[in-house]
Amino acid sequence: MNTVTPTVSQRTYNSIFISDIHLGSKGCQADALCIFLKQNTCENLFLVGDIIDGWRMRKKWYWPQSHTNVIRRILTAAKRDTKVHYIIGNHDEFLRAFMRYGISFGRIKISNRYKYRGLDGNLYLVTHGDMFDGLMRSDRKWIMFLGDNLYNFLIWVNVKFNFFRKLMGLPYWSLSKYLKTRTKKALSFIHSFEDHVAGYCKRKGFAGVICGHIHVAEIRKIGEIIYMNDGDWVESCTALVEHHDGRWELLHHESQH
Repeated sequence: MNTVTPTVSQRTYNSIFISDIHLGSKGCQADALCIFLKQNTCENLFLVGDIIDGWRMRKKWYWPQSHTNVIRRILTAAKRDTKVHYIIGNHDEFLRAFMRYGISFGRIKISNRYKYRGLDGNLYLVTHGDMFDGLMRSDRKWIMFLGDNLYNFLIWVNVKFNFFRKLMGLPYWSLSKYLKTRTKKALSFIHSFEDHVAGYCKRKGFAGVICGHIHVAEIRKIGEIIYMNDGDWVESCTALVEHHDGRWELLHHESQH
């Protein structure tokens, strides 16, 4: 994985891509995201799925003021002429009903996927990534719900774990991320995710892909395909940005865990 650059002061970009915010869940780093969006502006803001955690909210309502602040920050950006694109993911799949009835959210455009022409001249597929997840198909979707419950439990354990680390003067360390990565590898849950993405893009004529879904920020070449994952705002607090000169970069915001 490439080096992730920490965010500093006020910066502006051509495009910013963020995903897996999971508003409505206790794991969401909403305060950190609000600071990031205040410090970093852009002409195009892409919300690449799982912005709102509909799965979690169906089980238990959780919506603090900080989560409303994120929505307000995004709406304010849209009013100030930032082009906001909302790409639907699996946790916010309920929004597809709005698409069917032609309901819009002001100046925010909602879609399942998006074809993005980068300043580097390349054509990128922008998708949350769940379209490549075989477990999301038909009657096997219950397995994803089971995995989601386990992941939420790990996030809860992670909060308690880091509370005691802080008391001992130790820095934040993501126990849930450590366990999640190894569990998913052990179960081969998303072991071939990147290869499937690259294969699809090659068949469809895309030069690369911009996605989220697996909570692992990365920029790398897979054969001829440029694979870019913007990470998440639960553990890593990362975003993918496109500079005005066409360069791509991953930014990491130091969250206040």
